[in-house]
Amino acid sequence: MKKELHRWYSPNLGQEMPIVVYGHYGQPLLMFPTAAADCEEYERFGLISAIAHHIDSGRVKVFSIDSINRESWLNDHAHPAHKTWRQHVYDRYVDQEVAPFIAEHCRTPGIGIATTGASFGAYHAANTVFKHPDKFKTVIAMSGSYDLRAYCSNYYDDFFYFNNPVDYLPNLNDAYVLDQLRSCRIIILTGQGAYEAPQRSQQLSELLSRKGIPHQLDLWGHDVNHDWPWWKIMLNVYIEKLF
Repeated sequence: MKKELHRWYSPNLGQEMPIVVYGHYGQPLLMFPTAAADCEEYERFGLISAIAHHIDSGRVKVFSIDSINRESWLNDHAHPAHKTWRQHVYDRYVDQEVAPFIAEHCRTPGIGIATTGASFGAYHAANTVFKHPDKFKTVIAMSGSYDLRAYCSNYYDDFFYFNNPVDYLPNLNDAYVLDQLRSCRIIILTGQGAYEAPQRSQQLSELLSRKGIPHQLDLWGHDVNHDWPWWKIMLNVYIEKLF
């Protein structure tokens, strides 16, 4: 499998950010790591190997980036206003820097980018598609939570609101954005076993349904835990179905 490591200084984040590319060609799939991990987490935990046959066959071309959750949502020493601002500029980094890099790397301007992630990565994958459905056209969100109020101690500002899907989706009335979202492929996956919270995926599904946004909520069994072996299976299933 071809692997490339790129990095550049992000003007949005004010720091150097790496991105790993796996594969030669295929539908671009942007991966967001879990919790506070880095761009090679999915490789270390065997998920890249688990989907290698899809990468090698050209079904998908995988792009994986760093999280900055340690500087934002998971930074217990930061004021909530700093946390929400860091999320705001991370979203800009993905939209203004990562998306153009992917399009250039694929040599296809305007190519629809898919996103995926597990656990905290599912939040970023979904939030990215919901906010930028003109560029990001598919999401496979696995075992996620889409309400981040617990990370901000009841602090609230515009940066928080516009990055908290359970807040901004109910009030989304822009016809253009809604039309774009309704053309996206949205997969919300979760198990119902240990450390899973299926009610969080169900809540997101209900909000999407109220806005008339097509999506698939896929609840796996009570033996399906919040863990890597299941995320490998989930992603394999949906790469096969979607691409």
